[in-house]
Amino acid sequence: MGKSATTERVLILCTGNSARSQMAEGLLRDLADGRFEVFSAGTRPTVVNPLAIQVMAERGLDLSRNRSKHMNEFLSQPFDYVITVCDDAAEACPVFPGRAERIHWSFPDPAAAQGDEAARLAVFRETRDAIEARLRAWLANVAAQQ
Repeated sequence: MGKSATTERVLILCTGNSARSQMAEGLLRDLADGRFEVFSAGTRPTVVNPLAIQVMAERGLDLSRNRSKHMNEFLSQPFDYVITVCDDAAEACPVFPGRAERIHWSFPDPAAAQGDEAARLAVFRETRDAIEARLRAWLANVAAQQ
């Protein structure tokens, strides 16, 4: 779907732009079906976590070509919503132009998970599913307000 005058813009922030915000970006794009232009960035970007790529691929969503971006890339752009998905990003988040409603959801960092790959994958899946549930509830709430 192409951009229309009614397409709202969403920026999702976390610290590294490696897992939580990348998964949230992919999920929101999929769930919103073109309703939003969705971007993600980090306060201290690194690289997209391979386990985030793997658990999103399980949902048919490809993050393999994504890159971690610094939030400064977006400072001059207007957003309708700025969603922080970790506490560090919420504290470091600058003011964005436009009406930019700020929303904060605290999700633990799946990259901090310990154990073997299966245990770490389980944590990434948990985080993905928690982000998806929060996004579904948020989308229903936004739709109800329209």
